[in-house]
Amino acid sequence: MLFTGRLTANAEVATVKGDKKVTNFTVALNQRYKTKAGEKRERSAFIDCAYWVNPGLADYLTKGAIVEISGWVDAQPWTNRKGENHARLICNVDTIKLFSAINKAEAQPAEPAKAATGQTNQRDDDDLPF
Repeated sequence: MLFTGRLTANAEVATVKGDKKVTNFTVALNQRYKTKAGEKRERSAFIDCAYWVNPGLADYLTKGAIVEISGWVDAQPWTNRKGENHARLICNVDTIKLFSAINKAEAQPAEPAKAATGQTNQRDDDDLPF
């Protein structure tokens, strides 16, 4: 699945099973539409995400940043205080593209992310065909 949206808060890194790290964040997806009467409306959906590859990217995943994520959706069961069983859907992210960043990510170049992943979304203007 492929989604593009804004982060609702800064990403958080958690340690799982002793030494495994996961970066957790939520992406808001907005849909604008018109009703049959012609009224403009907007609705939002929120996707909880888990990224297991590079915890260093959490520094660049800040509230309000626009990201494109792809991955697979999994159900995570949980039990509330009353003992009732529930489940929530989580997108286990395979790839992240950072389109727009604010705060810390704008103030610093993406060099740490490039070194950690071997990839960068920056381009050299000399490579442009025009």
